[in-house]
Amino acid sequence: MRTRLTALVGIDHPIMQTGMGYVAYPRLVAATARAGALGVLASATMAYDELEAAIAEVKAAAPDRPFGVNLRADAPDAAERIDLMGREGVRVASFAQAPSRDLIKRAHDHGMIVIPSVGARRHAEKVAEWGVDAVVAQGGEGGGHTGPVPTTLLLPQVLDALAASSVAVIAAGGFFDGRGLAAALAYGADGVAMGTRFLLTSDAPVPRPIQGRYLSADVTGTTVTREVDGVPHRVLNTDFVASLTRGGPLARYPRAVGNALRFARMTGTPLRAMLREGRAIREARGLSWPQVLMAANTPVLLRAAMVDGRADLGVMASGQVVGVIDDLPSCAELVRRVAAEAEERLTAVHSLAMR
Repeated sequence: MRTRLTALVGIDHPIMQTGMGYVAYPRLVAATARAGALGVLASATMAYDELEAAIAEVKAAAPDRPFGVNLRADAPDAAERIDLMGREGVRVASFAQAPSRDLIKRAHDHGMIVIPSVGARRHAEKVAEWGVDAVVAQGGEGGGHTGPVPTTLLLPQVLDALAASSVAVIAAGGFFDGRGLAAALAYGADGVAMGTRFLLTSDAPVPRPIQGRYLSADVTGTTVTREVDGVPHRVLNTDFVASLTRGGPLARYPRAVGNALRFARMTGTPLRAMLREGRAIREARGLSWPQVLMAANTPVLLRAAMVDGRADLGVMASGQVVGVIDDLPSCAELVRRVAAEAEERLTAVHSLAMR
């Protein structure tokens, strides 16, 4: 299958693995790249030096295969990270929020493909006007930070908005197999992005007991909460997540301060630098100081579960698709299976049209 996404990036299959914090690390990204799909490193949970080492590790494990790095558009060192990516020959700069015109230009000057995620038609129109090469249109079924519009409604809106442009559209939210890829291509998309499905592979650096918690969940086993970091976040519904909603602001903000201090110790970030970054986030997103404090929860609570294996002390970002996944294939097996099934379904649909 050849689409604008495969041509743009130089991959074999129109499949993208998303940049999940503490999950999309070198082992998973390299395995995805070797399988012929687009692997994306999650740099939001990495210090600059960690990102530099991670890029080198992926390049060594998957030589000559394209891959990407997901960035926080509001990170104070976003420009420096793009320069690092350019020097190291990273193919794709991926963004969870809309990047500025300056960051888009900087990435393009390094020869990179720019792919932000969008959750609304107007967001797609805005970044297309700014010159991005592709967008990931993520519907509300997706894990992590997500919006209220389901993929089946968001995707056609984004495709219609960008129909006259050269911007490729990658569908996300609810995809896990070849039937989904075939459906996305039938809509007119250029490929699919999957997060939870790649998290549940044998190549993901996630503790097996945590993966077991995912595999035991059903399609109603996720919830969207603002209690993690102040914005809608789809996670597995656990006792710990339920406990976050109790206590109100008197419990919420002291906990966020404690997590901010823990994150500073984990990363070796001076408190002065964290305050400086907090001010930058506040101005970029128009947040209140309590909301900025809440944002400090995300890396600490994700790490507790996804690295330390403590489901009782952390959160597990997840798409609703978790309820229909029941195995842990390798990335190579997963990509091969998804591509083969998509081709089979597209052939079957074509035969219907030819009758």
